[in-house]
Amino acid sequence: MNISFYVLSENKAQDFLGFICQLTQTALNKSNQSVLILIEDDALLASLDASLWAHETTSFIPHQRIDDSSVVTRPDASSSLVEDKTPAPVLLGNHMPADFKGIVLNTTAHPVNQFMAATHNAHPTRVLELIKPDSASVDAGRHKYKSYQQAGYELTHFKV
Repeated sequence: MNISFYVLSENKAQDFLGFICQLTQTALNKSNQSVLILIEDDALLASLDASLWAHETTSFIPHQRIDDSSVVTRPDASSSLVEDKTPAPVLLGNHMPADFKGIVLNTTAHPVNQFMAATHNAHPTRVLELIKPDSASVDAGRHKYKSYQQAGYELTHFKV
């Protein structure tokens, strides 16, 4: 598994949602795999949900939230959630669904290995780690880097 760390500049960190949308669109354009965005903060999840629908003025990034039972949900016309059998190319949630085999964009402080261990038969092909320029994010990034290094994953990093 390839792990890419994106070390964000102050400018990119200030537009964190915009960067996530841009990186998600790039991942979709370069791959035919689905993208899972791991988010533990409910406020960030709600903001990202809205941002993905309005990413560009002429398009949006199709996505769905996954709930705690790994069921993919989407809003219906009455604004209630209904189960959807065909997930969108981008999933948002605080856990990894069973049998997931795509790209993971991790916004949490935990390495993806922890999410994989708690999930049945999940084998991401690539992980994109976002590191903001604040001390908590940098410390979490160092911890994740060591965890991935010990697991023998291929590691790359980009300053953006």
